[in-house]
This record gives sequence, C-alpha cells and structure tokens, in this order.
Amino acid sequence: MNPIGRLLEEQRVMILDGGLATELETLGCDLDDPLWSARVLLEAPDRLREVARRYLEAGADCVATATYQASFPGLRARGLSDAEIESLMEDAVRIVAEERDRFASTVTGTRQRPLVAASIGPYGAWLADGSEYRGDYGVETADLYDFHAPRWAVLAETPADVMACETTPCLEETLAYCRLAAVSGRPTWVSFQCRDGRTIADGTPLADVVAICADEPNVVAVGINCTDPRFVTNLIGIARETTDLPIFVYPNSGEEWDAATKTWTGTPTPTDWTARAREWADAGASGVGGCCRVTPSDIATIRGALL
Repeated sequence: MNPIGRLLEEQRVMILDGGLATELETLGCDLDDPLWSARVLLEAPDRLREVARRYLEAGADCVATATYQASFPGLRARGLSDAEIESLMEDAVRIVAEERDRFASTVTGTRQRPLVAASIGPYGAWLADGSEYRGDYGVETADLYDFHAPRWAVLAETPADVMACETTPCLEETLAYCRLAAVSGRPTWVSFQCRDGRTIADGTPLADVVAICADEPNVVAVGINCTDPRFVTNLIGIARETTDLPIFVYPNSGEEWDAATKTWTGTPTPTDWTARAREWADAGASGVGGCCRVTPSDIATIRGALL
C-alpha cells in the first residue's frame, strides 16, 4: 500500500502543512526573486529546517520540500551546473526528511509518522508571471513532460514518500504529470488551482482532470490547493462524485497574487478554520491543510478540529 493509504488506514484524515513561503517570510527571508522559496535552498537552508519543524509541531502529517520553484532552467539561469542542481534538490528532500525523522523519534501515543512530499510546481511557477493562476501557457503536453522530467527523475530517487504536483492549472500539465507518474512508478498526488467552484484555472472542468488522474494507478490522491476557501466545499463534491481516491484540500487565504508587484492583494476570505476543516472533512476530504498565507497556528487549529 502507498504511504498515504497506510496513514489514512490509521486515522480518518491527514493533516497537511501550510504556506512554506509565508512562514519563510515570517522568519525574515526575502523571496522577491524568480526562484521564490527555492532561493532559500541556496542562501539559508537552515530556515527550511525551522519551517518544517514548525509545521510538524503544529500537527502536520505531511511536510513539503522547497522544490516547488526549483526547476532546472531556473537554477541554470542562476549559474548552477546540472550536477549542482541535482545536489540541491536532493538536499531539499534531505532537510525535510531529517526534521521529520527527528520529530518522529519524539512522538508518543497515536501520532503517525509524518510523510515527506517532494513538491513539484507547475510550468507557470518557472515563468514567474502568475500563469499558474491562468494556465494559459500555450505549451503542449509533450513539452511540459520534457520540462518536468529532469526534476522528477532526481526527486523520484530521493527518500520522499510521495511526489506532490501542486497548483496544477491546466489539462496539458495534468496529462504530463500522469505520464511522469506512470513512467516512474512513484506514488503521486495531483492538486489543482481552481478559479471558481467548478473549473480549474484554464477553464477545464475539475471533474475532467480528476477522472484523468483516477485512471493512472500511480496517482494515489487528488487535491485542490492555492484556491479561495469559499470554493472548496463544492469542489470536494465534484471530485468525490468522480473518484474514490483521497481528496486533499489546502486553500490559500482567498487573496489574489499580483505577479507584477510580487504581492498578495485584495481581502482575505474570512475563514473559521475549525468550522471549515470539519465541513470539508464531512464533504469527503481525506486531507486538510493550507497553502499561501496559511500559518502553523492555522494548521494546529485544523488538527484540533479533526483529530
């Protein structure tokens, strides 16, 4: 059985972590950079240890690596060789795995051993132009496969428990991820950025991309992330009607990303995390956490509400 299935056999819902970049900024990291959180891998890796520790202590059953924006093209542009890039990605997993192992050695009672998710950001994350919230790349599935394959190959050989394809905005990228999961044989989840309560960012119905994922045996969960919390309940219902796979939901604060100014704008959606977490679990979510602007204290509230 895959690691997610094993954990969900022991407890009814899995608690995910929150916003990596949000917490790094709280620790004083400057992420105004095309590499975003991956910049910290180069400049302050100990900050990543601290963030992983904070989320584990808050109650997360799964912690993601700082590889969302760590693409080969992006790091080559920073002057790194391919060998150096591979080493950096391996370090990203090692940092989180070591903190997980350290934390797990102190766990008592019924707390499950947390998982490590190797984060895969979309093509739009490398473009750094906000297109992960639109999905309008104009790039074919085969080209997206080729873009993601080198990073995938490195991360698939690490001790990460699962490959986490996050903020997926378009049909073509979904197809590329499913092919990568099939070729590598690694347990994978695919999580979608949704623009409303029915469709993903490029306008494809959520039901269509969930059905594609459900047809790939190595995709072991689907999800909704970096999406306004007010859409989540309806999206869970659509996904649950389409598949029996675990459904992970980790929305953002409801604010919108301004790619030009590299800031979050607008008004956060008022979110009672206790009430929402219970609502989402009752609707069929198997995992609940948060994305951008969601903090360790929010994750602690979610855990307290569900476990």
